[in-house]
Amino acid sequence: MSRFTLTWTITEKEEGKLVREFLKEQGISKTALTDIKFHGGAIFVDEQPVTVRHRLCCGETLRVLFPKESPSEGMMPEAIPLDIVYEDEYVLVVNKPPFMATIPSREHPGGTLANALLYHYQKQQLESTIHVVTRLDRDTSGLALVAKHRHIHHLLSTLQQQGKVTRRYEAICHGCLTEDKGTIDAPIARKSDSIIAREVRDDGQRAVTHFRVLQRLREYTYVSLQLETGRTHQIRVHLAHIGHPLAGDELYGGSREAISRQALHSKELSFFHPIKRQIYTFSCPLPDDMKQLMERVS
Repeated sequence: MSRFTLTWTITEKEEGKLVREFLKEQGISKTALTDIKFHGGAIFVDEQPVTVRHRLCCGETLRVLFPKESPSEGMMPEAIPLDIVYEDEYVLVVNKPPFMATIPSREHPGGTLANALLYHYQKQQLESTIHVVTRLDRDTSGLALVAKHRHIHHLLSTLQQQGKVTRRYEAICHGCLTEDKGTIDAPIARKSDSIIAREVRDDGQRAVTHFRVLQRLREYTYVSLQLETGRTHQIRVHLAHIGHPLAGDELYGGSREAISRQALHSKELSFFHPIKRQIYTFSCPLPDDMKQLMERVS
């Protein structure tokens, strides 16, 4: 089984730095270094083990071997086909179908994206667990970003907070949005009488959604949505708040007369790759059920 490693060649600019200082600059936290030291990781310079107090020289090769990761107890690999849009040794971008939960829960203990990923990792002989950076609701389709290791997840989460991981959704909502574009800036909190549903409430967390009308249909609007924040059910709650719930979203006032799930699709994903140091952008087409709905009401 392969263990996750990162390797650097030391340049003149880094000459004389302690390993500890260099790794901090690479985004490896004190917690991660402690984990490396005490849980089976190691640090090598020119393939010789060193401590974080080693002083680096130009031309040396620094390699960090991270501790083994194990899946959560009870999570089983399942041979479920994956629509992989992009993959390297650090990340995966997957086009998730509707009606597939991202991670197991009491209601959906198997058949999830996590179960499928675990099977995929085992085929690759990769010692890792599941790190989904951009989770999607079970009924939401489209692109999801997955980190193959805890450290990469940490780096991507930091980039996400800096606005360097962005998502654009497409949706079909009830009614006719009169404005061609706009912004919904309304705080979201969990409903006091539910463990699932959210609502707009003054004491909630700040939530901002930008929208743009793509097409006005009979009794519906086809809309593009960009998230500025990433609250649970944010798009669903915000559209319901302005009186235009998603088609199929019964939890927030939508009707399933025309589609059997909320008509929401993660269309485009863009992120700054923390290791390759460049921006990657991916898109995927609307799923058939949303296309068919549009054809019926156009």
